[in-house]
Amino acid sequence: MMKNKRARTSVDKAVVDVWHREVGELSTRNFAHRLAASEDLVLRLDIYKKLAKHQGCVNTVSFNADGNILVSGSDDKRVILWDWETGHAKLAFQPGHVNNVFQAKIMPHTDDRSLVTCAADGQVRHAQILERGVETRLLAKHQGRTHKLAIEPGSPHIFYTCGEDGLVQHIDLRTGAATELFTCHPIDDGRAYMPFIHLNAIAIDPRNPNLFAVAGLDEYTRLYDIRKYKWDGSTDFGQPTDYFCPLHLIGDEQVGITGLAFSDQSELLVSYNDEFIYLFTRDMGVGPNPVPSSPLSACIEANEMGLDHSAMSADEKAIPQVYKGHRNRETVKGVSFFGPKSEYVVSGSDCGRIFIWKKKGGELVRVMEADKYVVNSIESHPHTTVLASCGIESDIKIWTPKAIEKAILPEKIEQVPRPALFRLLSFAAFNEDEDDDDEYNFFDVDDYDNEEDDNEEDDTDDDFDDVCDDIDDDDDDDDDDDYNYDDDDDDDGGGDDDSDCNDDGDDGDDSNDRAKKSLGSYNDAND
Repeated sequence: MMKNKRARTSVDKAVVDVWHREVGELSTRNFAHRLAASEDLVLRLDIYKKLAKHQGCVNTVSFNADGNILVSGSDDKRVILWDWETGHAKLAFQPGHVNNVFQAKIMPHTDDRSLVTCAADGQVRHAQILERGVETRLLAKHQGRTHKLAIEPGSPHIFYTCGEDGLVQHIDLRTGAATELFTCHPIDDGRAYMPFIHLNAIAIDPRNPNLFAVAGLDEYTRLYDIRKYKWDGSTDFGQPTDYFCPLHLIGDEQVGITGLAFSDQSELLVSYNDEFIYLFTRDMGVGPNPVPSSPLSACIEANEMGLDHSAMSADEKAIPQVYKGHRNRETVKGVSFFGPKSEYVVSGSDCGRIFIWKKKGGELVRVMEADKYVVNSIESHPHTTVLASCGIESDIKIWTPKAIEKAILPEKIEQVPRPALFRLLSFAAFNEDEDDDDEYNFFDVDDYDNEEDDNEEDDTDDDFDDVCDDIDDDDDDDDDDDYNYDDDDDDDGGGDDDSDCNDDGDDGDDSNDRAKKSLGSYNDAND
């Protein structure tokens, strides 16, 4: 049974901190950090606004460096830039993808005018916001869905991508060149059914941007050092400098990894499907040449060493911190740190809720209802106690500590997934090929892009569309007046939006007409 009572110490501590600041014993910066990391604020998080303009599942949200703009990407193949404080959509455009947008990020130090995107069509694209419109170009292509990209910290030019083809690419916007670094392969020759690792996640260490990690449909997170790559291609760069995996999962062919995140202290957060979230420090790796073994033998070895997999033991170097309570099975969910010094860990869940744990100790402190079906992505504001979340619903939730009463945990938290219609959505439903990938695709969904499939799938799609239409209708009734663009499209009853959302995106390589209509106000706001 979860705790539902807390010692009332957070307010007292806050009062002491205010007094220390007033008498000069606590700097303004440290006071702000302590306040932002306060559990009292976390317990008061509540929905501040719902940003409703997308016409499909929202797969990604990301703040710019200043934190005043939020960018989102959706199944409707659009990217929208929001003034999240007012709820106003500053700019919406088609980046040129012909399938669901999985990630969109603003490049730093570009006056918020340079964005990179990746999608289910395998394309990696660049969008440049100009005075005359939005211009997009194709930078790279993966042979399969491309879920994530990672921007080199502080760089307006360099980022990395990974895809379900196992390929990792390095892209420089100054030249527009994409360098194929390596293809990720299993370490165990016995997995002949998996010629390469389907990659779901990539992250760069902010403390040492030479290091980046990738992970996907096996149990290992692989850490690489870009300094070991020879740009003339004279060496094989495919060998990681280290591997990370909980000992009891080594050799487990049923697990995969959906999300990665680095903290400012170089800690590595890894989210497993149908398992838990683990926090690794740099000394917890299993080395550059891990020995394949079965989960049973790994557990026996761990038990002989006296390790406890459920919590941090005295031997902190040997066992990662674990975070439990959520469910990560149906979609490719991210995982994030929260707080000015990464004091918390946050994740979405198949039950439609956000889970927040204390990083140190793994205590679950908050569970929040955030989606009717599944929460896929949660983004922390870079400077203050604000979260943005998105999932199967077509809106984005902004969370701020505005609640009068502090929340308490439910006495019983059941990880019951919502109706199975979301299995047709977003990350899992867009296998355009008919290869024999299904035997190691842990999302357990059917393809429905193949026109030769029987009508049963089409009926399911219709059911899903009906549900989404109901959701959109409800949102439109509540929020249309608050979220009008600068153009007049919404005055036409929304019909134009639907057609634009479902086109092939072929006009994305040139200035986008819809983007031009709202570009004037975006340029004015950024001048």
